[in-house]
Amino acid sequence: MSRSPSLAYIGLGSNLATPRQQVATALDELDALTLGRVTAASRLYASRPVGPQDQPDFVNAVAALETPLSPLALLDQLQALEQRHRRRRERRWGPRTLDLDILLFDAATVTRPRLQVPHPEMHRRAFVLRPLLEIAPHLTLHGQPLGRWLDALDDDVTPLD
Repeated sequence: MSRSPSLAYIGLGSNLATPRQQVATALDELDALTLGRVTAASRLYASRPVGPQDQPDFVNAVAALETPLSPLALLDQLQALEQRHRRRRERRWGPRTLDLDILLFDAATVTRPRLQVPHPEMHRRAFVLRPLLEIAPHLTLHGQPLGRWLDALDDDVTPLD
């Protein structure tokens, strides 16, 4: 018996090796993941890095992905995609060619060593909330509308084009 599709929201970010192209290519590649399909994607946004400031600004986006995969199987697929983009994990919050995060997975709560859903930092990240609101303004997080979380932040996120 096949599993009915789930809806996952994926955060994308890059600040190395032509970041706009990295994110745009990754959006296309997400659509090609095992039995998945992108149902919505935000515009691209620019944001300052979190953590060390001695790195370029980021290009960010969020995609809605319909998938039959479990959260951990999806994480494996996303990490494989990061590796195809030559992602290196040299320091926490350091520069990267591609970063893919599962932000939400249906209404599921996942607490595993490798994965926490909802993403534990998303309510503190305007570069996640702004594009997520663009494609899913109806969503709530911890019982609050996404816009309320965004209103509480320094919103330094800028749309590109």
